Amino acid sequence: MERRNRGLSQICALSFLFFSFYPIYCRASWMWLGITSSGVPEKVGCADLPLSPKQKELCAKRPFLLPSVRDGARLGVAECQTQFRHERWNCSTARDASVFGHELTSGTKETAFIYAVMAAGLVHAVTRSCSQGNMTECGCDTSLQGPGSPTGGWHWGGCSDHIHYGTWFSRKFIHGGARNSSSTWEAGHTMLVVNQHNSEVGRQAIEKTMATDCRCHGISGSCAVKTCWRTMAPFSRVGAYLKERYESGVQVLEREQSPTKRKLRRKEKERRRVPPAKDELVYLHKSPNYCLEDRRRGVAGTRGRRCNRGSQGPDGCNLLCCGRGYNTHVVRHVERCECKFVWCCYVRCRRCESMNDMHTCK
Repeated sequence: MERRNRGLSQICALSFLFFSFYPIYCRASWMWLGITSSGVPEKVGCADLPLSPKQKELCAKRPFLLPSVRDGARLGVAECQTQFRHERWNCSTARDASVFGHELTSGTKETAFIYAVMAAGLVHAVTRSCSQGNMTECGCDTSLQGPGSPTGGWHWGGCSDHIHYGTWFSRKFIHGGARNSSSTWEAGHTMLVVNQHNSEVGRQAIEKTMATDCRCHGISGSCAVKTCWRTMAPFSRVGAYLKERYESGVQVLEREQSPTKRKLRRKEKERRRVPPAKDELVYLHKSPNYCLEDRRRGVAGTRGRRCNRGSQGPDGCNLLCCGRGYNTHVVRHVERCECKFVWCCYVRCRRCESMNDMHTCK
């Protein structure tokens, strides 16, 4: 067994050397597409991407969706890093196939947010591609056509975003890549159910944040006729919605009483009979404080992170530095300023210098 494990490690190491351009080894995930350079997915086939067998099969049947999968992964990774840019855990990614490292399998609130925002990003990207007419398999939502309100003086028209197709594809693609990564069946089964629940929360977030836009038609700007359509919110709003769900996440029990039981139960005894709502993010384990580096868990710590001395929020030096204190550096900043157009034909600028304090955690 020891020789076999050593051989597997050597294979992984060789895979890293030979497939560093598009890693397909060890804990590979479709989320890796979110940190690749532009154009990579178009240059390689579905069989060479870090996908599960079912995902590769779906990719082979619908290769035209591959750019949307890549865009969805990028959207999710970027929004995760935006929402947590001032937190102790700042959604850092690694340039390898695991992308989020330990946080992808830790079962914490951070894991819950990752699965939710990545599933939402895939729905958003696929739906946007449908509405833009980039695919023949889907387009605008044809169910929203005709009279909208008999008394409201408006009707459905335009191009409503077809989130049903995007939601269907996201569910089929991500759940098709689910795998039991735990050493015990019971714990792995619960983790699988938790991840699927959180992915569904992310998908539903797209629908919950949608808006109805309208346009008036009539003589001299009158609103004799009003046409309305449904459109997705900017993904930043979806990210903010999911961040609120992250803050109020629900801890659930790690093991189920029955192997076939898929119902999640709250860990809080007083509310154990109340199942988690469909829009609540759930998690299994409490998060570490992320203050100190822990290489085993992939925690980078906050040492050296830039903080805001005047802030009382999570980006403040007191909270971000975990009470260890901070160093202050004077940074010299040089930029062009007071630019003027000189006839003819060039721009003349002054060279302005400023000295600013920068604070970093000890």
